[in-house]
Amino acid sequence: MNEKLTELIQAYEQRVYGQSENVRLMLASVLVGGHVLLEGVPGTGKTKMVRTLANLLGGDFKRIQFTPDLLPSDITGSMIYNMKTGEFETMKGPVFTNVLLADEINRTPAKTQAALLEAMEEKQMTIQGETYTLPAPFFVVATQNPVEFEGTYPLPEAQQDRFLFKLHIDFPSMEDEVAVLKQMLLSKQEESVQPLLTVEEFNRISEEISSVTMTDELYGYIMSIVRKTRETESIRHGASTRAAIAIAKAAKAWAYLESRDYVTPDDVKKVSIASLRHRVILAPHMELEGVTHGQIIQELVGSVPVPR
Repeated sequence: MNEKLTELIQAYEQRVYGQSENVRLMLASVLVGGHVLLEGVPGTGKTKMVRTLANLLGGDFKRIQFTPDLLPSDITGSMIYNMKTGEFETMKGPVFTNVLLADEINRTPAKTQAALLEAMEEKQMTIQGETYTLPAPFFVVATQNPVEFEGTYPLPEAQQDRFLFKLHIDFPSMEDEVAVLKQMLLSKQEESVQPLLTVEEFNRISEEISSVTMTDELYGYIMSIVRKTRETESIRHGASTRAAIAIAKAAKAWAYLESRDYVTPDDVKKVSIASLRHRVILAPHMELEGVTHGQIIQELVGSVPVPR
């Protein structure tokens, strides 16, 4: 693994307590150009997790606070009339950046949420008929509160499918929570975070990840897992082919973070839950029993024969 990337992970974990696995999963997603959806109750450090990673990676960073009255043009940009020149000019929105933090994305209606779809999928944005290419790299890390909370709008399935991972941010352990408390109260101001990677270095690492090898047996293993989601009675709607692509890309990134140039079945297992939990819809009787997506997927992955 790249030495600077190792240093970045260490610096990241020193600033974000109790989320070691989520930190690595988010970094794996970002390194292969994937978008991440973070879900957790307010006050669990979701925004800090994203801001810290963005600062460590370098590049441009912008944040949008999603509210019920936010308009699509507030994200994409718009054409305005310049009275001095007598011409219309394009005012690009905050989506034109390297790292976009979509904070509390489910606080805004579906129409505004959908404004991100083109950017996330095509890495471009259309304003008044003109198409503009977004900077490279470009990725969205969105935070959301659980849909049971008042004043939230569930994300449409089509938009959730654009996220490579959905990560659950839970309360940290007692020890980690005490460390967070001391960090916030004893330091007079939040320590500034210096970038540890340039955009050029980031792109070079992404190219190295694409060269990580994966055997035909592992491609079949991934496809078997995805097809299994369509065959079990516990799941009403299974995952699509895009889910298999997401697992394969994420498994390569995870193998790279483990300092290997090849993928193992354990890498596939490690990223499967985060890749699938937002891409399947549970059967009504499973929801009534209180079973989570993660539990179903973990059981499902364990039932698929592992290639030798």
